Amino acid sequence: MKNNLIVDLEECLVRYLSQTFAGRMHDKRICDEEGYVFPPGCVLFKDTGFQGFEPDNVLTYQPKKKPRKHELSAQEKAENTMISRIRILIEHVLAGVKRCRIVHDVLRNTKAHFDDLVMEIACDLHNFRTRLRYNM
Repeated sequence: MKNNLIVDLEECLVRYLSQTFAGRMHDKRICDEEGYVFPPGCVLFKDTGFQGFEPDNVLTYQPKKKPRKHELSAQEKAENTMISRIRILIEHVLAGVKRCRIVHDVLRNTKAHFDDLVMEIACDLHNFRTRLRYNM
């Protein structure tokens, strides 16, 4: 099973959770089917699974791949370093969501839309823990 999340980097909170899709579906295709509209002027840091996903009025950053038989320039390496430093914060949020073992283990429940509910509760628990941690 697979979901896409949109994370607020300033507060380290999950702001959007897509529906649950089969694990074989590509990340970009999930974005296209969900049709999420970003507010104008926001910045989107994406990984290589979203190559080709360019929403309107949004500045996107994606790491550059090293060309075959060539090297990346110093500026491209610096950009990749900046992107990876930001992406690590996103990965920490994903790890916070996956603290609930039901999310990353095999879910054997066959009730309709139960997997969506499980992921939604895991994201809400992460947001709750994060808000408690920084508001005390």
